[in-house]
Amino acid sequence: MPRPENPRLIDTFGRVATDLRVSLTDRCNLRCTYCMPAEGLDWMPGEQVLTDDELVRLMRIAVEQLGVTDIRLTGGEPLLRPGLEDLVARITALSPRPRLSMTTNGIGLARRAAGLAEAGLNRINVSLDTVDPELFKTITRRDRLSHVIAGLAAARDAGMAPVKVNAVLIRGLNETEAVPLLKFCLDEGYHLRFIEQMPLDAQHGWNRGEMITAAEILSVLSAAFELTPASEARGGAPAERWLVDGGPGDVGVIASVTRPFCSACERTRLTADGAVRSCLFSNDETDLRSLVRAGARDEEVADAWRATMWGKLAGHEINDAGFAQPIRPMSAIGG
Repeated sequence: MPRPENPRLIDTFGRVATDLRVSLTDRCNLRCTYCMPAEGLDWMPGEQVLTDDELVRLMRIAVEQLGVTDIRLTGGEPLLRPGLEDLVARITALSPRPRLSMTTNGIGLARRAAGLAEAGLNRINVSLDTVDPELFKTITRRDRLSHVIAGLAAARDAGMAPVKVNAVLIRGLNETEAVPLLKFCLDEGYHLRFIEQMPLDAQHGWNRGEMITAAEILSVLSAAFELTPASEARGGAPAERWLVDGGPGDVGVIASVTRPFCSACERTRLTADGAVRSCLFSNDETDLRSLVRAGARDEEVADAWRATMWGKLAGHEINDAGFAQPIRPMSAIGG
């Protein structure tokens, strides 16, 4: 099917990508057991990583020519990117101004949240799989829970509302943490989102049997709280939401594996080394960095991006017999 003359990031299934996920680095200062080995990974060489100017140019093209309205900064760990506050200010100076958010592990956020908010960061998601200090050390191989808790509070105090917490539950590791996590978030005013574990680990050791499903999570939570489905339309949001004990607190579940929402996907992805991906689970990507460094015009870059998204598959195919896990791990793709 020939692609119609449409400047936006459309695909053959009628979806339009308006949400850009941008990985700023593949490096991370935690070693979560379900993500990477204890010794870490072979990080991208510095010369392969997009410079600030290259990043801003690609985001400008996305906003001005491709209809992107929302940008989320991810990693690895985006707080490890040098000069992040200046980069945030440059992104929020784009016109039309995109809504800008970030996903982080929260390490170092306490001392930087105010500066990031002042630079224009609108919202923040913090990954946190337990509020038990010893279990946190087991999961992340680092004794840094107090730093994450302080970072969450600093983001809230800086006005980056709603502050969201992302949690992954793994059987045999932290499956008992659903209720404590929700109690903590309700007490502190954070919005908790449980995410089904996805096959994106560097070790390629994902085991469906270890994944705590959305149905299991909701069953556990329903025994401790009254959950009422949220009335607002979900749209392209990945989380199904429930009010907790009548609200205003809520909880969400992102059931990427057992209840795929691919038909409503609005996302496009840019890796730290400048590859654009149509899907988190894609094994195909388009090298925009080479185009940029070869002197390509904005329109040439935009056309390559459009062609990539036009070829987006109907879904991630995790539940199909022939599914192949992406070669790149989550830390190299960006969340």
